[in-house]
Amino acid sequence: MNSLATYLGGEGGPPGLTRIATGKVRDVYAIDEERLLFVTTDRISAFDVVMNEGIPGKGQVLTRIAAWWFEATSDLLPNHLLSTSIDDVPGLDATWRAALEGRIMIVRRARPPPVEWIVRGYLVGSGWKEYQAQGTVSNLPLPAGLRQASPLPEPLLTPSTKEETHDRPISPAEARELVGDRVFERAESAALALFRRGSERLCELGIILADTKFEFGLVGDELILIDEVLTPDSSRFWPTQAWALDTSPPSYDKQILRDYLETLDWNKSYPPPTLDPAVLERVASRYREVCELITGEPAVGAST
Repeated sequence: MNSLATYLGGEGGPPGLTRIATGKVRDVYAIDEERLLFVTTDRISAFDVVMNEGIPGKGQVLTRIAAWWFEATSDLLPNHLLSTSIDDVPGLDATWRAALEGRIMIVRRARPPPVEWIVRGYLVGSGWKEYQAQGTVSNLPLPAGLRQASPLPEPLLTPSTKEETHDRPISPAEARELVGDRVFERAESAALALFRRGSERLCELGIILADTKFEFGLVGDELILIDEVLTPDSSRFWPTQAWALDTSPPSYDKQILRDYLETLDWNKSYPPPTLDPAVLERVASRYREVCELITGEPAVGAST
């Protein structure tokens, strides 16, 4: 077996399980016809490039946060999570049990529509760029005079396609055409309700939910929440005290890494540069901090 450090960087896998998908962060294995195993690695990407080095303990942090939110939002919409217990993964020896402890989710299989459901509460990032150019976000008109980091009048659904490389922003009308009226209306309603729930909880913790991405799947005719939910990898979290207009406020995510990469002589394509270990630890510390804030429990330790 590859070492834990090598596996968490993306190679190898648990014996006896067939890998059916590899994402930038998660690997997906088939357990049986109804269940999948999600393994959240320590891999990290920036500018759509996966780095050679991982963030220590990141996979465990993301799994804990996602599991917490799946439980906290289950009254709004059913989700795919069945278990996070390593005891429920078949066929693992002691080495693999130790390697995967805290970073697995056993989930229901679902059919994901070809759309990611992004909800924005503030005008920042690519939304701010579009607004500056044409006064819209996802081709939806917004009031004149908004500024960078302005709160939007209402949370706004700004979908994107799901692509192998770069996702493509689309309008809600285009998303409706892709998935059909019934799925679109249920997904839109669920995404906005989940965003409001997340915003309320995070506000109590001194965190602003600027925007986030949800993914949904179909089990038969039932729409369920899948993948991850309200994690630092899928969301833009701002400390409330750091928010200010006309800025891009510092966030509880990998912005530290992006800012560091901007200082390097790198063209934002493969191969990635070698990362400073001090930067990796700063990112890891940020992830642990937000994990403790959201879940109210001490974050897991770093991987070895």
